[in-house]
Amino acid sequence: MGVHQYFKSLNDLEKLVRCPGKFKYQEHNVAAHSFKVTKIAQYLGTVEEHHGNEINWRSLYEKALNHDYPEIFTGDIKTPVKYASLELNTLFMEVEETMTTKFIETEFPPEYQQIYKDRLKEGKDSTLEGQILSVADKIDLLYESFGEIQKRNPEPLFFEIYEESLATIKRFDHMVSVQDFLGNILTEMLSERFIPKDELFEITNSILNRE
Repeated sequence: MGVHQYFKSLNDLEKLVRCPGKFKYQEHNVAAHSFKVTKIAQYLGTVEEHHGNEINWRSLYEKALNHDYPEIFTGDIKTPVKYASLELNTLFMEVEETMTTKFIETEFPPEYQQIYKDRLKEGKDSTLEGQILSVADKIDLLYESFGEIQKRNPEPLFFEIYEESLATIKRFDHMVSVQDFLGNILTEMLSERFIPKDELFEITNSILNRE
């Protein structure tokens, strides 16, 4: 019992495979995903700050590093499933929040419980830091799916994940960091050599040209 259980659970994040049940050339786990999202968020925050927007770095790092910890209780749910309906997504979030709160109240000293309830709650909110997290999370998912498409994985799910991720990123194109990503980084990604390029170009252009 106690914080030992929290520290021990961090190892379990390495065992949580992302997008379970599908053939993948490269496996990804939740622990690695959290690290990558934090690094991506750091870059996006740097772009925003360079263009005059104030960043609460402590908030950004805490949101990015902790954003998927509640999956320790539910596992990773495939993106198309999780977002199939608002009701389903809300239900997943409610279950994660309830189980996380119970874990904190059971394992953490009382004086730290509220701190960790705040740290481990859903971080994708309307703040600039919350929006950066939303984008960084989808950028990493975009790269995970791109890697499978690039290796000619025949599973259609990865095209679906690519499309959903890019569409979500596009919804944040009021942010200068997203404009930088769409105008520069995504262009670099698509300039790499890989076989199913025409289909990916078609999906990308369709999303970017939406009003």
